[in-house]
Amino acid sequence: MKAIIAEKPSVAREIAQLLNVKEQKNGYLTGNGYCITWALGHLVSLALPEDYSTPSFHRESLPIIPDPFQLTQRKIKKGKSYHPDPNATKQLRIIQKVFNQCSCIIVATDAGREGELIFRYIYDYLKCTKPFERLWISSLTEKAIAEGFQKLKPGKDFDGLYTAGKVRSEADWLVGINASQALSISSGSGIYSLGRVQTPTLSLICKRFQEHQNFNVKKYWQIQLKHRKSFIDFKSDSSDHWEDKKSAEQILKSIGREGKAEVVDVQTKTISEPAPLLFDLTALQKVANRRLSFSADETLEIAQRLYEKKFITYPRTGSRYIPEDVWSEIPELVRCLRNHEQFKKASSMLQFGNFNKRIVNDAKVTDHHGLLITGKIPSSLSAKENAVYDLIAFNLLETLSDDCIKEQYCIILKVHHYEFNSKAVKIRQMGWRSVKGILSEEANDNTAEILSEFPDVKTGDDLKISHLEIQEKSTQPAKLFTEADVLSAMENAGKHLDNKEQQKVIQNIGIGTPATRASIIETLLKRDYIQRQKKTIIPTQKGLHIYELVKDKKIASVEMTAEWEMAFYKIEQGQLDAEYFLNNIKEYTSQITVELLSLLIPKEEVPKLTCPKCKSHELIINDKVFKCLDEICSWIQFRRICGVQLSVNDICLLIEKGRTDLIKNLKSKAGKTFEAFIVLQSDLTTRFKFPDKKKN
Repeated sequence: MKAIIAEKPSVAREIAQLLNVKEQKNGYLTGNGYCITWALGHLVSLALPEDYSTPSFHRESLPIIPDPFQLTQRKIKKGKSYHPDPNATKQLRIIQKVFNQCSCIIVATDAGREGELIFRYIYDYLKCTKPFERLWISSLTEKAIAEGFQKLKPGKDFDGLYTAGKVRSEADWLVGINASQALSISSGSGIYSLGRVQTPTLSLICKRFQEHQNFNVKKYWQIQLKHRKSFIDFKSDSSDHWEDKKSAEQILKSIGREGKAEVVDVQTKTISEPAPLLFDLTALQKVANRRLSFSADETLEIAQRLYEKKFITYPRTGSRYIPEDVWSEIPELVRCLRNHEQFKKASSMLQFGNFNKRIVNDAKVTDHHGLLITGKIPSSLSAKENAVYDLIAFNLLETLSDDCIKEQYCIILKVHHYEFNSKAVKIRQMGWRSVKGILSEEANDNTAEILSEFPDVKTGDDLKISHLEIQEKSTQPAKLFTEADVLSAMENAGKHLDNKEQQKVIQNIGIGTPATRASIIETLLKRDYIQRQKKTIIPTQKGLHIYELVKDKKIASVEMTAEWEMAFYKIEQGQLDAEYFLNNIKEYTSQITVELLSLLIPKEEVPKLTCPKCKSHELIINDKVFKCLDEICSWIQFRRICGVQLSVNDICLLIEKGRTDLIKNLKSKAGKTFEAFIVLQSDLTTRFKFPDKKKN
């Protein structure tokens, strides 16, 4: 009897169907010589400080450096303490029972670092010694699973992957637990969380927000001319900008009197815009955020459902290429799309035998190849699932298409000694852009007009000025991050480094992995460090406060976490000793703990306020609530309302005046932002009062 362990029940059922395993038991399936069970995500994880009999949030306990680390079953928080998750307890017993009655194990958890870690932690926690093999697949189609079982790999082939995952888990524990507790102790109030990925990500968001807020907008004026040549209208803009409107007006009059502009240079350049690569998870999340306004986490959840329904390949991929042996499957995928009404027109433009092979590169395929559709035609999908599937399907058709060929024109004109530029782009061959029939927003040059024809002009020509005007403009700050921008910043973290040598070393190493970036953003949102404001991501006051405290520390640096990602890769490849790396992390943990414990953090000034209910006891104001000191009275009010944390000033106004100032960026359950006053009613509950007197 062989045991098979999958990561989820749905995957276990797919494997069972292929292997003709039909008998359903409590927590596993059996038959035909197999017992198939499943994990429920991370059933086993690293033990908490309390499991080592070390009290949390005590200065004397820090730094906490377990030697060795212990494993514990998954725990859930009840009140102020953690208790074993009964679902995890039950499933671990079932897995142990299955392992005990089988001679060997086939590992079918997700084929990646996290999937490997999930199995190995269970295997070690149960003290199992049975031999195991690895099922390594990128798709849940019957064909992929069958081929995977024919090519089972020895478990030891993935020791490097497991070691990298284990070291990452332990290093994150050391830095996250100790840094978070040290900062919380220094602050004296509230619980703060730091981490080697979340803190640099927060820093990127805060830095961009401050650049935007502190930007000094300046007005300037520019002159625009309009011309007509060979019945074609086009514009030119002055190279100069004027900060004084009167100067620009005087020059405008002078140019108007001249009435014509001389062509001093004509430049043409042919640009070949390559077809895009396949999506990896981060690329899919960015496009889904820009075009569909989906969060990164939502896109991942949708893609995972599509994968489990066998419509796409493994979504948590970090590669945008496919290996040579997968290329032979591509024509069949295109044929499948031709049978789908939505993709019939776009797929018919491709010529079989003449597909673009840019996506084929064995050397650039990591654990999994780029995102592909499967040969299964979608059915019974939700609107959001359809939208994400369409992105992936159209992306495949674009990658197989020819380059988009553009002709770029630049004309330089002069009037007196003032220079004007006219830029335009003419599409010679739509290529991959014909798949959707548009020039996408990502590729347009905003300074160039898209023209179907361009006037035939040459150096020395005089062009009549048919119209001229002054345009008032202003300098623009760096745009606030959208969620897609945050993902890009994480993915291209090395580009933000000032040190060019360091930038060169880690230019292809981002912070986090495609599989974890969405969860990092969600973690920052849940901890009230950042918030969504319409389509943008901005820091909260709490997030900015943490940023100011740690922005000069190594834990907030992109450099450190990118170096870690590089180290994990080297450990996986056997090029770096895991123990050596972990010893360095332990030294750094001691250093950052001392630094954070020594911070002098000014305490939030909290005034003395009397309880509005009993009118005799003082209110306690902490990070989450303000409440009566007297347990019998027990009046309480949460500080966070509709996504906004009430400031101490808001609380004072509410208690003393019965109404806060106007609070902006409140968020309804439907996700819409609004502004309102918060009013304390006679029954001591709160309600909204809208400035335009709309009904609550």
